[in-house]
Amino acid sequence: MIRPLMLTAAVLMLAACNAPEEPAPTPAEPAPAPAPETPPAANVLTANGFGPLRIGMTTAEIEAALGPDSDPGAVGGPDPASCDMFHPSRAPDGLLVMTNNGVLASIWLTRTATVETDRGFNIGDDAAAIKAAYGASAVVVPHKYEAAPAEYITVWATADHTSPNARGVKYEIGQDGKVKAIAGGGPSIEYVEGCA
Repeated sequence: MIRPLMLTAAVLMLAACNAPEEPAPTPAEPAPAPAPETPPAANVLTANGFGPLRIGMTTAEIEAALGPDSDPGAVGGPDPASCDMFHPSRAPDGLLVMTNNGVLASIWLTRTATVETDRGFNIGDDAAAIKAAYGASAVVVPHKYEAAPAEYITVWATADHTSPNARGVKYEIGQDGKVKAIAGGGPSIEYVEGCA
């Protein structure tokens, strides 16, 4: 004789065996990883940096990327702790970095530079070609120390160029109407005397 309690347990077990299987939970699809910021090409200056250099890096990160100051005895600014300009030892000729309070603020190309901007411009190119390439986005102001046609042509990548997060490229044009220096980075690209 089967006891009622055993009968109930047997019925429950039998019912459990015939119960439809619950679907296995589907794993949630992983969220797509954010796209990494694409660094500039190895030999191209942009408003955001050059090769491994990105505006906002620390001096230690600059040195890890392109080496320490190639001439540590040279004066890069009146107070190097607050503003300094130097040539990293593994950087291309004519490329200088400017740091403000130990952070990369801008990158400068001088007369011996072979580096180009992301628009393909370099030292010695005509101001007219730069103005034609950038059109209405080019801001042109007179040169601080030289007579026309010397001028500055600045193109901002951000709407508010007074913000610390502003990014742009400035072309310094000499009296011959040609580029004699280029700066890419934050608001410090508007400096006309190194750190000032």
